[in-house]
Order: sequence, then C-alpha cells, then structure tokens
Amino acid sequence: MPRAGLDPAAVVAAGAALADEVGLAQLTMGLLAERVGVRTPSLYKHVGGQEDLHRRIGALALSQAADAVGVAVQGRAGRDALAAAARAFRSFVVEHPGRYAASIGVEPSGPDDPLAVEGRRLLDAFTAVLRGYEIAESDVDHALRTLRSLCHGFATLQSANGFQWSVDVDESFEWLIAFADRGLRAG
Repeated sequence: MPRAGLDPAAVVAAGAALADEVGLAQLTMGLLAERVGVRTPSLYKHVGGQEDLHRRIGALALSQAADAVGVAVQGRAGRDALAAAARAFRSFVVEHPGRYAASIGVEPSGPDDPLAVEGRRLLDAFTAVLRGYEIAESDVDHALRTLRSLCHGFATLQSANGFQWSVDVDESFEWLIAFADRGLRAG
C-alpha cells in the first residue's frame, strides 16, 4: 500500500529537490526513500527506477525552466526579451542545478515524451526572443544553439563555482547579454 500523499509527482518533486541539494550524480533511490519516509522498494510503486526518476526530473526541470523563461519574456522584445530570458534561465539553473542536470543529454523516446514536449516549450520561449531580431528562418536553429550554449555554459559554470576571480559575476553576465545582443543584431 503506497504511503498516504505519496504519488509519482510527489516522488519526482522530492527527487528533484534532493538532486538540487546533493547533486544528480549522488541521488540514489535509497537516499530518496529515506527523504520521503518509505523503504526503497516502495518507491518502485511510483517510478520505474533510477533512470525513470532521472527522466521525470529532467522533464520537470524543462517544464519549470520553460515556465520561468516564458513568463520573463512576455510583453518584451529585442534586447529586453533576450535579457529577461537569459536572466530567468540562469536563475533557474543556479537555483536548481541537480534537476537541470537531469535534463541534459537525455534522448526523448518520441514526440509525446514529456522530455520532448517540455523541451519544445523551452525552445519556443527562446524562439520568441529571436522574433525581435532579423534572423533568417534558415538560421533560427543556429541562433537557438548559440543562445543555449551561452546561457547554459555560463549558468552551469556559475552553479559549479567556476568563476572564482574578482570580477563580479553579474557584471560578466550582463556583458554576455550585450555580446549576444550585438551578435544577433549583426546576424
């Protein structure tokens, strides 16, 4: 009998929070079971195992990132939208490094896989940013990959404490936004 209040969504939410605390690589079914107050075999009533848990956390992360970026860009265009999207994405990754890590490099099983659906939502939010620039349709994928690389790289380096010199990290991020804006305008 599943513990009262424990369902797949609650297990995934607890796993995501734990991944943010200890890192995705350290997240185990045993540690999660301890966190939610059940024995490890009880978790398998809610998730199919470690890989399924990671996939579900990845889909949750993409959904939450898409929500954050989507809300941030509403009613904005051009550099304003770019800055809002980049800041929202960076904040999400820095605040949720474990769950974000679960979204990287995972292959969706098909177009209806939550990873694919939520990934498209996040791409759609960044695609909306590009509408404020004169990007040729044939270059949209390249522009999206460039933005993702810039934002992902900065945010994951920051969340891993990769910027340990004296220049303010926020100033560097604003420099990155201005750099991206110039590049998109020139493109």
